[in-house]
Amino acid sequence: MGWRLQVSHVTRVEYDGEARSSYNEVRMTPAHNVLSSRVTVTPSVPVFTYPDYWGTTVTSFDVMEPHSSLTVEAVSRVETSAPRRPRRAAAEPDPSLEELRRRTPLTAVGPELEELARAQARGRDPHETAGAICELVAARVAYLPGRAGVRASAQEAWDLGEGACQDLAHLTAGLLRAAGLPARYVSGYLHPRPGAEVGEPVDGQSHAWVEYWAGEWLPLDPTDRTYVPEAHVVVARGRDHSDVPPLKGVHQGPAGSRQEITVTVTRLAPA
Repeated sequence: MGWRLQVSHVTRVEYDGEARSSYNEVRMTPAHNVLSSRVTVTPSVPVFTYPDYWGTTVTSFDVMEPHSSLTVEAVSRVETSAPRRPRRAAAEPDPSLEELRRRTPLTAVGPELEELARAQARGRDPHETAGAICELVAARVAYLPGRAGVRASAQEAWDLGEGACQDLAHLTAGLLRAAGLPARYVSGYLHPRPGAEVGEPVDGQSHAWVEYWAGEWLPLDPTDRTYVPEAHVVVARGRDHSDVPPLKGVHQGPAGSRQEITVTVTRLAPA
């Protein structure tokens, strides 16, 4: 059985001075089973929504008056699903997914890691290959909880032996692709306390994991070596983090700015 969750994601941007205007895209709306969702912007301006190339809901807005700060608040209620176990893998890869088999700057690994990834696929079906790669990443790279954002490329995360969830997801996606499996990067939220009481607000996290293709898309989270459970909320999918940033924008004015991000997740009831 899944969960019913409320997610509040607040991002505040402080400019080093006054911005004359700004142009922004927000990806903070859950992808599935959304019961309600709203995105509020301060200064107050009209917002527009559309699906991007990967099917993610994008909220866009422009602020055409001088402003020294920008606040985006996204509040959603969503039902999650219980983990899905893999079924029999497809015999042939889908040629339409070729774009998700290619390396990107954030998911690229060197020749030695590519060969290591291919070795995980020998004599294994896609599900076994994906599981072996997930174990390989989890055993090699220490997850640094509470650290959000991309800190390294896939190869750098392997070499450093540590990284944020985004780094582990990039490394896992890169190895899956090197092994011949289409893989996509998934961005969303994580309720970090499965035992939290219903109605109890918890400091949540922006989170990242992967999905691999074997006749259907199946999720894996290398940070906890598991199929994605009810505590995960999918927001966006793409080739890597560059396709799915929660807030992306440009502004006219001072070069410097700072962000403060707060995510609160509340379990409302079983779905």
